Amino acid sequence: MAYTQHAKTLAEEVHQRIRADILAGRLLPGQRLKLALLCDEHGVSLSIVREALTRLAAEKLVRAQPQQGFAVTALSVAELRDLTFVRIAIESVALRRAIELGGVEWESRLLAAHHRLAHTPVHSPADPKRLSEAYAQAHAQFHETLTEACGSPRLLELQRSLYDTSELYRRLSYMLNRRRRNKAGEHRGLLDAALARNADRAVAMLAEHYESTTRTLVESGILERPAIGDAA
Repeated sequence: MAYTQHAKTLAEEVHQRIRADILAGRLLPGQRLKLALLCDEHGVSLSIVREALTRLAAEKLVRAQPQQGFAVTALSVAELRDLTFVRIAIESVALRRAIELGGVEWESRLLAAHHRLAHTPVHSPADPKRLSEAYAQAHAQFHETLTEACGSPRLLELQRSLYDTSELYRRLSYMLNRRRRNKAGEHRGLLDAALARNADRAVAMLAEHYESTTRTLVESGILERPAIGDAA
């Protein structure tokens, strides 16, 4: 039992380290992950590394490749456009239902989630170009709370899956400075529209919120560079 618990703890630590390397850009999108090297780097067994990578695959940060092992999820303009389209379609339905069905308890949770988001530093103190983990968590919580009153566990499950799939794109967008956006204002606008029960406005703002991120990445050209998706 002690060994099992120790193995779980090791797998969690390795999972967090590899996840941090992916989100910080130390492991590039599309890069193959060599299990032997990861075992040596982290000082753990093959089974521990496989468990960590399996968890990351469930989070859409890595992909299992038949006969080839694992690789960091590759990014592309086509996938991003499709992902944005599907996210808007799914979350628009969920948001409309949440605005229709949500009560005062939902409003309170939404206000609290926005307050936390608005008062959490966006960038990491150690690297001003990178998103802070605290902000990433607050951001995820705000978007989840926006739709949590929709009354459909399946819709929320789809939303969470799509959110996880978009994480690498979202992190990458925060590293770009070409398009100056008032993201705090966008989040405030979403909050106000939801609390005002203005579903049409809330859905329109949500769509623009996601499409703006897509435009930022597409116009930057970063998704077409060889390092994205073609790392060996």
